[in-house]
Amino acid sequence: MKSYLLTGLAVLMLSICVPRANAQIQEFDLLNAPLDVSPAFRSFENTYYLADSLAEFNEKTGEGSIKYSRYEYVTRQAFNNMLGVIRPVKANEFPTTEYEEAPKRSFKVELITDKTIRIKAISGPQLNQNEASLLLVNGKAEQHRNAWKYKKVEGGHQYYNENGSVTIYQYPWRIEFKDAQGRLLTKSVHNADFTDSTYTPVMPFSYVRRASDYSRSYSAAFSLQPGEKMFGFGESFTQLNKRGQRVVLWTDDANGTQNETMYKPIPFFMSNRGYGMFIHTSSPITCDVGKYFNAVNSLMIGDDELDVFVFLGEPKDILDEYTELTGKPSMPPLWSFGLWMSRITYFSEADGRKVASDLRKNKVPADVIHFDTGWFGVDWRNDYQFASDRFDNPSKMISDLKKDGFHISLWQLPYFTPKNTLYPELVDKGLVVKDFKGNLPYEDAVLDFSNPETVDWYQSKIGNLIKMGVGAIKVDFGEAAPVNGIYHSGRTGFYEHNLYPLRYNKAVADVTKDVSGENIIWARSAWAGSQRYPLHWGGDAANSNTAMAASLRAGLSFGLSGFSFWSNDIGGFVMKTPESLYRRWTPFGLLTSHSRTHGAPPKEPWEYSKDFLKEFRLADNMRYQLMPYIYAQAKQCTEKGLPMVRALFVEYPNDPGAWLVDDQYLFGSDILVAPLFEEVNERAVYLPAGEWIDYQTGKSYQGGWHNITAGEIPIIMLVKSGSVIPHIKLAQSTMEMDWSQLELKVYANNQKQANGVVYLPGKSDLAELTLNSNNGKYELVTDPYKGEVKWKVSTYNDK
Repeated sequence: MKSYLLTGLAVLMLSICVPRANAQIQEFDLLNAPLDVSPAFRSFENTYYLADSLAEFNEKTGEGSIKYSRYEYVTRQAFNNMLGVIRPVKANEFPTTEYEEAPKRSFKVELITDKTIRIKAISGPQLNQNEASLLLVNGKAEQHRNAWKYKKVEGGHQYYNENGSVTIYQYPWRIEFKDAQGRLLTKSVHNADFTDSTYTPVMPFSYVRRASDYSRSYSAAFSLQPGEKMFGFGESFTQLNKRGQRVVLWTDDANGTQNETMYKPIPFFMSNRGYGMFIHTSSPITCDVGKYFNAVNSLMIGDDELDVFVFLGEPKDILDEYTELTGKPSMPPLWSFGLWMSRITYFSEADGRKVASDLRKNKVPADVIHFDTGWFGVDWRNDYQFASDRFDNPSKMISDLKKDGFHISLWQLPYFTPKNTLYPELVDKGLVVKDFKGNLPYEDAVLDFSNPETVDWYQSKIGNLIKMGVGAIKVDFGEAAPVNGIYHSGRTGFYEHNLYPLRYNKAVADVTKDVSGENIIWARSAWAGSQRYPLHWGGDAANSNTAMAASLRAGLSFGLSGFSFWSNDIGGFVMKTPESLYRRWTPFGLLTSHSRTHGAPPKEPWEYSKDFLKEFRLADNMRYQLMPYIYAQAKQCTEKGLPMVRALFVEYPNDPGAWLVDDQYLFGSDILVAPLFEEVNERAVYLPAGEWIDYQTGKSYQGGWHNITAGEIPIIMLVKSGSVIPHIKLAQSTMEMDWSQLELKVYANNQKQANGVVYLPGKSDLAELTLNSNNGKYELVTDPYKGEVKWKVSTYNDK
């Protein structure tokens, strides 16, 4: 085992095993509690190296070194108040001739694209620099589209282009980013920034050396400006604007959707000032976004190497740049955009055939039937085999259901209990994560996806199911990779824990695409790069109004983290959904990129009242009729790294009000959705500037705040005036849809032109639609498919 790959492990073990004093009690962390690295930057035991000055710099290569000054915490008492403050300290190593008191460490600026800058710094020797990164497309970030110019400025060096500038100052050392107009976006903070300006002890840009094991971690501290807002960080259930919050980026089984932990933390965020950042590591990260000191964004990174990408531009630019770097998804299959019918759980072939029959009998359009934890011989005991006593002929069942327009989804997980028949094989072949002694860290055996042999073994099991005709695999769990495990990669869980969901997502997506040719999974956990493997859903929501609202915030935050596709359990997961809640959640869930009913039974709409069945069917019919709009918007998202569930400010970055809204969203680019989070028929809705037309009632509104009453479907939907929304004739599955006849419905008032997009299954390119008004009647200017499609043009107010 290479010792350098164990960096950070001793500290990690210390954080797990050592009690923390809290007033009169002692608190111990529980198994797989999120790892917060921030206490290391507040310890009196550790040594801190503050970035002080630029020692060398080569403007042609962007390479140089930073001189770091050595500090420690000391106490200071004033008026019966004790503070821990940092003060310079001499070296404590012996022999004194062998170690630097103020070390110089390598630093580099890479100009990746005309909007992307990479900052790299190290705190010590890096022995594995040539390792490809799973987080990046093709394992590396290549420099291209580079239009930067250089000039020497007073006290430093500047690179600039039409998008902005990056300046590196010698002393005090800092790196500063400005936009094209010369407005400061953000800058690294130096100790001199706080010496005379505040009594609050603030840790500037630095790294810590722990006394416990000599491991090192960076704190990349950047300035925050008045009014600055911060978004992203993954599928976060807390307030959408993360300014004033502390975010721990550690993959966790969140056990719900209303707490601060995350199934899908993503080390990426964007600011309303016109920049974003991606922290390129899989180590634990704690981001104090102005919570402790409101003028500083402290990115406390477990890694002993700093690797941060900075993106310049508006939200769409930032998302495009970030996903060019870490990957854009390819299109999921058309059938995946239909309704997924599920519960915990269908136990038998008879169950599956009955729900399929009932869906068609009740005229509830659907494309997927999901078998959750009960398709094995023993519920939850995953062995990749249909229970022979409950599934007479699973291959025939799958084939028969597919003929009727249904694909099958199957649940599984990467943990194997001791009673699982596959357990001995996995242990004997060494395909699982080990501990320091070579034993298992848990009672369960956990697949080690860093081992190619494990991936081969696992993909053979999944591949057999896909060959049977299974459409998608539910990639559940993945958040509990042992933090104290030893992995085949040579790393510990300090680096592999967060990487585990990405490896897991990739393994399933790759074999599914290899066998079926389709890019589809249904996953709960994720890390940066997982957006390449769609799609993900939002975890185990409670059956409550607040859980519904938190789910939307999570979907918005996830979309602002580079993910185009996202779903949630319609109605909530934990118990039988109250009908009134299910009624309001249904259209919200049907107006996300993908839609699945799932959770404690019953979930089938005919198991509720006749009125509810009618309302569910009405909302579901709307989704199926909107399929050409949904499919085209999805294609556009894959090309530009945009989310289907979209925060208003992505489309309207110059509207200050758009940055404040977290309880409504844009579904694609043209439809604004405001769910009903309480048992009411109207709510306040914020509309960006321009005219908006109610999809259900046809009533028009101008930008600003309005109290709007929902239509027959209990949700508020408005279409941006000047939009063309393509529709298709209602069908009971996407397989039955006739794409040779589409209706182009124009939502416009007194506008000479209306625009939209369309994307036909099997085609390679997205087509733009332009319709001009001729004496009040809209006509298609150019047929993008040259007669392949029979177009019907209508307007929203046609009778």
